[in-house]
Amino acid sequence: MVSAAEQLAANLNFGQLAKADELKKRIWFTLGALLVYRLGTYIPLPGIDPNIWEQVFRSQSGGILGMFNMFAGGGIHRMAIFALNIMPYISASIIVQLLTTVSPQLEALKKEGEAGRKTLNQYTRYLTVILALFQSYGIAIGLEGAGNVVSDPGMFFRISTAITLTGGTMFLMWLGEQITSRGIGNGISLIILSGIVAELPSALANMLELGRQGAMSTGLILIVIVMAVAVIAFIVFMERAQRRLLIQYPKRQVGNKMFEGQSSHLPLKLNTSGVIPPIFASSLLLLPTTVANFNAGKGPEWFQWITTQLSHGRPLFLFMYLALIVFFAFFYTAIVFNPTETADNLKKHGGFIPGIRPGERTAEYIDYVLSRITVLGAVYLAIVCLIPEILISYASVPFYFGGTSLLIVVSVTMDTVSQVQGYLLAHQYEGLIRKSKLRGGRRR
Repeated sequence: MVSAAEQLAANLNFGQLAKADELKKRIWFTLGALLVYRLGTYIPLPGIDPNIWEQVFRSQSGGILGMFNMFAGGGIHRMAIFALNIMPYISASIIVQLLTTVSPQLEALKKEGEAGRKTLNQYTRYLTVILALFQSYGIAIGLEGAGNVVSDPGMFFRISTAITLTGGTMFLMWLGEQITSRGIGNGISLIILSGIVAELPSALANMLELGRQGAMSTGLILIVIVMAVAVIAFIVFMERAQRRLLIQYPKRQVGNKMFEGQSSHLPLKLNTSGVIPPIFASSLLLLPTTVANFNAGKGPEWFQWITTQLSHGRPLFLFMYLALIVFFAFFYTAIVFNPTETADNLKKHGGFIPGIRPGERTAEYIDYVLSRITVLGAVYLAIVCLIPEILISYASVPFYFGGTSLLIVVSVTMDTVSQVQGYLLAHQYEGLIRKSKLRGGRRR
């Protein structure tokens, strides 16, 4: 039999959105907050010459600056007050997650529930401030060393730049938390998504302009569009894919009644690590190239040779990119999912996997299954991320959406749509409850 929830989900109609006042308020709040973020990416940092910085940025856009500019929605290209974007907060969150696996105190906080989570969030905020100050001060020094970008270099410029960029990051962190609590979707993810999507129209216009000038054939443009759609469909399929382990609960007696045993599933996502592996791999590979470009050919010959081989499209770059994606896929999956803890929780609640002894054997089986599906997840991430790199390097395709940005856009969109559907489903439930109460009152 089909449950009431499944019937409602099957008949879910977005026409109900007009009646869901609470959901509409959340959507309008989210759009307003994202508009504030986009306006901030156009407010320039005080004390720099935008024209000279434009020239410097174009010479360095192939390195890590270009990738971070994509995440910042063009904020680095314009050197705006939101140039750091929300990246220090993401780095701090990942560092805190890593520390919870090696620090007994932080691991105990993680197990305390809501109170422990709030304490860890506070630690993440403190670490965000430290990272933002460090990065913004480094940006100030880099700007002073990049020609005549800074009109009045000195300690005052460095301190003002550090305070401005750190303040921008903290404001975006607060804005993301407000979107999460008062809007719809995950605020931090939506800020990154809006930054990436905002640059899409100009990227499409540039590609069409290349077609008009004859630099790209019409057939190649169509192939790029079709391939982008195919990759997006592939990402949607793989992000929804999961391996479900059957969990059985034994019969239990309450008073004089005997209740039948229940069964459920333990879902294991094919890509447990999310978009972390491509982000880490890209950052590590692009860092040497960016440092070499800023040094303008200075440094030992071996360093120059390595940076040349690690440039986009080179075989060494593609090999290292593949190897780092696979490594971080397994590494981050091992951090965010603990088979031993999951097996202990199942044992405490009386659950077991049929044919597997509870406890240590269950943990070994879950780890075995998780390792096998993580192989598929790592291969999937490698395919999605390497296809754009090969197109850019060997077909001279100006493919704006790389694998990392595609993963972020698709996964965040899917999560947001799921939350919207959840609110609509709750609204329909409320309507059914009100109708049943009215009918019950009339019968009386």
